[in-house]
Amino acid sequence: MLRFKIVPTAVYFVVVSAVGLSFAQPSTLPALTTLSDSSIKYEVPAGGYHMLERGDVRAVVVDNRAVDDAVLPGHRAKYSGVASLTHKQQADNLFVPSYAGLNYEHIHDGTNQDRDILFEPRNAQMELRVVDQHTVELYQPPTPHWQLESVLRYAMLVDGAIEMTLECIPRAKTFANGYIGLFWASYIHQPTALSIHFRGHVDRKETSTQWILGTTPKHGVYSTHVGDNDTRSFQHDEEFALTLVFNRSRYRYDEPWYFGVSRGMAFVQMFRPQDAIWLSQSPSGGGEGNPAWDFQYFIPNYKVGQRYQMIMRAMYLPYESHEQIQRVSQPHRKALGRE
Repeated sequence: MLRFKIVPTAVYFVVVSAVGLSFAQPSTLPALTTLSDSSIKYEVPAGGYHMLERGDVRAVVVDNRAVDDAVLPGHRAKYSGVASLTHKQQADNLFVPSYAGLNYEHIHDGTNQDRDILFEPRNAQMELRVVDQHTVELYQPPTPHWQLESVLRYAMLVDGAIEMTLECIPRAKTFANGYIGLFWASYIHQPTALSIHFRGHVDRKETSTQWILGTTPKHGVYSTHVGDNDTRSFQHDEEFALTLVFNRSRYRYDEPWYFGVSRGMAFVQMFRPQDAIWLSQSPSGGGEGNPAWDFQYFIPNYKVGQRYQMIMRAMYLPYESHEQIQRVSQPHRKALGRE
């Protein structure tokens, strides 16, 4: 079954960088998903999930419906994204089987709302679109409260890396503080260590870039690491319910990527510099012993009807050393730096 959708694009695009905003014409913003390119053909599978396999990696992308079969046993409703991530050298799912990774979790504006609103991507209608053998999308019409329309494209590259592209369009002026906050979570199943690793330095200290061991004593404490030159501040309620979002750590990252290690495998998440991502973590986001290795994307000074775009990549590979992960991920990080 082929479906087509025509969506108007906006007049301008805002590029968010760690040091401020710059404006570009839409001709410089490529149309990468079915949200911006109505000529892309796709199918909608009845089962709500699709398997991507390339190189040594297998990923199962699911919408936010429940699944309980041989491919995704006991997968709970509300958790979209990569429900299963495995490797030829590690047959066990990296993610908590009932949850997911690269999971579209929150839309917010820093104001306290009902839980269903803060977790609206979990609850709002979502459609899985299979574009080709190695590419699927999760389309979400304008959500009931925030009125944010979006597509998340998951494309498996030749080496098994996953490129995730967000395109979104706010359809109404619903964000009280003038910005859009978006949050993705990856719930890791019982890793040996709960910590993450990134290249950075201690905040407010003149130190050279080094490997930082990112740890947090409990959920919502020292949870978020921002970039070295990121001076942005976002207004929010004093007791904002999503405690991971604004609780800053003692560190800043110098390079926009990080990884964690589970059962001898590294899960690497890499970002474009201009997207000014915030890295976040929780020691128990997926339950006791199941950390959440997360990230956030903010759209300041948003315009209704304007299309925004964020691109990241994730790798899953055997871990040997920090230096090996840095070396092997370098081509992907270089590619993201050129976007």
